[in-house]
Amino acid sequence: MFVTHFDSFALPDPLQRAVADLGFTEATDIQRSAIPALLDGRDVVGIAQTGTGKTAAFGLPLLAQVTPEERHVQGLVLTPTRELAIQVADAIASFAAHTHVEVVPVYGGASYLPQLRALKHGAQVVVGTPGRVMDLMERGALDLSQLRVFVLDEADEMLRMGFAEDVETIAASIPTERITALFSATMPDPIARVAATHLRDPLRVEVTPAASTVENTEQLYAVVPFRFKVEALARVLSVWREEAALVFVRTRSTAEEVAVALATLGVRASSISGDVAQAEREKLIERLRQGALDVLVATDVAARGLDVERIGLVVNYDVPREAEAYVHRIGRTGRAGRKGRALTFFTPKEHDRLRTIERLTHTQLTEVTVPTPDDVVAHRVQRVLATLPMGDLASFRDAVLATGADPVDLAAALLARAVGTAPQPVSPGGRARREEHLDEHGNFISAHFEGRGDPRVSRVEGKAPRAGRGREPREFTRGTLRYRIEVGHRDGVKPGAIVGALTGDGRIDGRAIGRIDIYPSFSLVELESEPSDDAIRRLQKSRVAGRALRMAPDLGPRTERPHRPERSHRADRPYRGERPRGDRRRFD
Repeated sequence: MFVTHFDSFALPDPLQRAVADLGFTEATDIQRSAIPALLDGRDVVGIAQTGTGKTAAFGLPLLAQVTPEERHVQGLVLTPTRELAIQVADAIASFAAHTHVEVVPVYGGASYLPQLRALKHGAQVVVGTPGRVMDLMERGALDLSQLRVFVLDEADEMLRMGFAEDVETIAASIPTERITALFSATMPDPIARVAATHLRDPLRVEVTPAASTVENTEQLYAVVPFRFKVEALARVLSVWREEAALVFVRTRSTAEEVAVALATLGVRASSISGDVAQAEREKLIERLRQGALDVLVATDVAARGLDVERIGLVVNYDVPREAEAYVHRIGRTGRAGRKGRALTFFTPKEHDRLRTIERLTHTQLTEVTVPTPDDVVAHRVQRVLATLPMGDLASFRDAVLATGADPVDLAAALLARAVGTAPQPVSPGGRARREEHLDEHGNFISAHFEGRGDPRVSRVEGKAPRAGRGREPREFTRGTLRYRIEVGHRDGVKPGAIVGALTGDGRIDGRAIGRIDIYPSFSLVELESEPSDDAIRRLQKSRVAGRALRMAPDLGPRTERPHRPERSHRADRPYRGERPRGDRRRFD
C-alpha cells in the first residue's frame, strides 16, 4: 500500500510542528485523500467509521484556512453529541498548539457563560451540537457571517437524532463561498440529499469498515439467555481483567440497573446516559480515563465521542438495534494501535442478528463460553499466589507447626479468605430451557441458538463470558449504618450515580452498600460498616447531579416520602421477544 507521510502535506509550519509533537507520521486512508483536497479548497464527503483518523482529516485543513489575527469565527464543526463536541474540540486545540487560534466547544447541559466569554474574546473555531449552535445564533452571540469552513461530523447520527431541520437552518445562514466537509459512517438517502444540497462537486472518500475500525479488535460472541446476562458480565470482567471496559446497553434504565448490580458485586462501575448532567458525564469519563473507574455502562448516544485509551474491552450487553452501530461500539477499543476485544451477548433468539453483523463487518465472530464460578476462583488464586513473598519464611513455618493444624488445610483456609468466592448473584430460578446448559447447582454454563444443536464453541481459558441475572443490591436492616446525602429526586439523581460516588470518590466496597432510598431533596444510604474519616471527608465534597453530597450520619426522623419511579416510557422497553418465556415481570 502506498504510504503518505504527514510532512508531505502542504500544512503550515505550526501545524507540522503540532503533528510531530503528537507523534503522527503516516497518514490514514481518509487523511491521505481528504487533507490535500480540503487544503485546495475542495468540498469532501467522507464515508468512514470512528477510529479512522477523520478528526485530523478535517481538523488540520480547517486550521490551515484560519487567519489567527482575525478574531471572529472562521470554522464551524457540528457534532451530534456533547461528548463528541468536547473530543473534537480537544483534538483541534491540540493541532492548534503552536498557533494563536482559539477553539471553543459549545453544547447544551453546560453553562452559557464560558461559551459566551470565549466567543466574545474572538474564538476562531467553534465545535458544537446543532441545538446549542442555533441557540447562540438566535441570541446574537455567534456570528457566522465570515465562516470559511463548515464540517458535519457523524452526519448520519445527527439526522437520526432529529437534527435535520437545525442543520438545514445553520447551513442556510452561512456564506455560500465556503469549504464544506461531510463525514458519515453510512450514506443513506437523507445524507446523500444533504450532500447534494450543500456541497459543490465534492470529492468522495470511502474507507471500508473492515479495513479501518476492527483490524485491532478481536470480535467474540456468546449465546446468553436474557435472565443470565448480569452474571455473565460479572464473570467476564472478573476473569478477563482488562484495564477498563465499556458496556453497551439499549436503554438508560438498563444502564442504571446493570451498573448498580456490578457495583454490589464489588466492581468499580457506573452508568452514563443521555439524561446525566454534562458536568457529571465529564467527571465520569475523567474517572475512567484516570483509573478511578473500571467499567462504564453506557447507551449508544451517551458514548458518542468517548475516547479513552484504557478501554481494552467492549461488551455489547444488548445487541444494537442497527447493525451499523455495532462498528461504532467496537471502535471504542483497539484504538491508538492497541489491541482490543469486543464481546457481544446474543440471546438464543438472535441468530439472525449475528449473521447481519458478520455480513456488515466481513468478519466471522468467534464463539466463546463464559467462565464458570470455578474459573473465577482459579484466576483469583493465581493472582494471589503471584503476589506472595517467598523469602525467609522459617519463623512462620515454626508458627504454623506450633498450631498443630494440618499445614495444607491451614494454607487452603488462608487462601480462601484472601481469594473470596466468585460473584454469586441470586439465581433467576426455574428449570433449564431447551437451549440452556446448567450445572447441578443451577448455574448457567452455556447456551445455543434456538433450532440449533450444540454450539460451535472455541473455548479459550480465561476468555469467556458467563451468564446469570445479577442479584439485587443487598438490603441491610439490623446492625447497619444509615447515612444521609443532600441530593434527591428533584436533582435527577439515580441510584447508580450514588453508588458510583460511594465506590469511586469514597472508595467504599460496592458489596458493603445496602438499601438506597431517594427522597425529593435528599437520599438515605445503608452501609454494612462505618466508612473511614477520609472517606466521609471525600464524600462530603463529592458532587453528584451538580450538588455536593455532604454525606453525614442520618439523625432522622424525616417527613418526605421516598420517590417511586414512574413507569418507563414505551420507547425504553426492550423488545418483547427478549423477555424470558413465562416471566412477565418488568426488567427495564
